[in-house]
Amino acid sequence: MKVSPVKKKAAKYRGCLKTLLLLALAACVLLWLGGVAFFNLDSNVVALTIRDSKEPLLIQSGRGMWKAAPQITAAEISQSLIERHAELGMRWCTLKVRREGGVLAKVAHQILGAEIHVVTFAPEHFEFMTSFETQPKFAGTTAARRMEADNLWFSITANFRDPKGKPLGWVWHEGVQVNGAFPEWSGCFFVKAGRPYFGPKSLLDDVPGPVEEGTQGYPSVMKNHTTFSYVSMKPDQFFDGSKISYRSLAGMKKDGSIIFIVSGDGGVMNVAEVTEIARKLEVQHATLLDGGRALQYSIRTEDGPWHFAALNTLLNIKHRWFERQLSPVFIGARRRAPNIIRVPLAP
Repeated sequence: MKVSPVKKKAAKYRGCLKTLLLLALAACVLLWLGGVAFFNLDSNVVALTIRDSKEPLLIQSGRGMWKAAPQITAAEISQSLIERHAELGMRWCTLKVRREGGVLAKVAHQILGAEIHVVTFAPEHFEFMTSFETQPKFAGTTAARRMEADNLWFSITANFRDPKGKPLGWVWHEGVQVNGAFPEWSGCFFVKAGRPYFGPKSLLDDVPGPVEEGTQGYPSVMKNHTTFSYVSMKPDQFFDGSKISYRSLAGMKKDGSIIFIVSGDGGVMNVAEVTEIARKLEVQHATLLDGGRALQYSIRTEDGPWHFAALNTLLNIKHRWFERQLSPVFIGARRRAPNIIRVPLAP
């Protein structure tokens, strides 16, 4: 049977339309993958859907129930920790979290999820230090770069930075102060006698001895297991405490172990929420480090390094929404060298 020219033309158009649709779908997939690789798109989609939410952060307890951070017990939050990696002196765990924020937030959480990471170190097995570029000094760099350059097991953004990219606050390295103080910053990280400390700057006077490594942090949120009142009563008077954003808390327990509680994909929090998680995990002293769009950290595992960056750290884009996020100073943890035991020579 002879096919009419009209039907031939219609079939041709359908074929072209199908090809165009497939190409458009492929382009969307490539754009999404590019967004995930360079801009942490999946995480930021979740963050955007809940940025204006007034609902509390919910944590999935060990029994599968969802509880707000103030209501979950210390025992429940310990049981909720999902172990990702463990080795001598180091443990990396994840908390599953979510927040109500409407239909879009619900869909984003169901498809993409949200999490907070808890990384713990034993100081007898790990040494802590500041890490930064020296040529040129304090040039913008990344957590991944610091891990590679200094053979670190963990690296994370430390100081805030000024508009020109230089660190805000004092920095100590190898016993020398290499950057001046910023008076308003109330928190700190420092090493004295080879032992790391995180918390309010009053700890500097409480612990005797010279500073070997250190940076300022902001704000300090806890001392001796007591949360400072401004964290919940005046969260926006001195800092953007009520803002739901990427957060980074560093603290220490009574036994001296060091703990980092940091936003993972979609795991955005306000200051009171990350502080409450720290309190339930029996943190004694704590301070916040630089977070928001600047947050990035790297963790070494047996499968190779794992990197998190809130936004773009790779592409040199000038637009303020997508600009490359580089920081001047990082805090690093590196496995201590084994003790050398001298074996007596045989007679």
